[in-house]
Amino acid sequence: MKELTEKQISADYKYRGKIINVRLDEALLANGQKAWREVVEHPGGVGIALEDNDGKFFMVRQFRYGQGKETLEFPAGKKEAGEDDLLTAKREIIEETGYEGENWVYLGEMAPTPAYDTERIGMYYATAGKFVGQHFDEDENIVLEKYALDELVEMIMDQKITDAKTIGMTFMVKELKNRR
Repeated sequence: MKELTEKQISADYKYRGKIINVRLDEALLANGQKAWREVVEHPGGVGIALEDNDGKFFMVRQFRYGQGKETLEFPAGKKEAGEDDLLTAKREIIEETGYEGENWVYLGEMAPTPAYDTERIGMYYATAGKFVGQHFDEDENIVLEKYALDELVEMIMDQKITDAKTIGMTFMVKELKNRR
């Protein structure tokens, strides 16, 4: 099989921020040539498909500054340094929905933009448990909505949902339910 691995020769940090770092790497390609690689370092996060007793999924509507528009997404959040994915998911689902999750199912991991970003998102499905109250971050401004799985599929097909993790998780949960 053809070797594809590229090796970092050097890293020059151009920006260090609260959420991301940006660096310019010189890399050694598998064919022996050198190339420049721009890399966004991100600590990673989680997404949670939380289903209530009526078969509806909690969704978060919020303005996403980078996209310049409102998005509809599954609840999600950034991992703290060294934090386990499941602990992040349990913390974030309470923060954003106010509900504890139960019956947690790990759906896998996705890399939203693997060409230049280190971010990985752990994806989970859970059912809603006890309501304990929301605890938004100080810069969060979200509206909580609920939709049936088939409604989410339709919104994806109509381009009303464009968030990558939400699209992937919707179809993963749908397939998970089909297999049960």
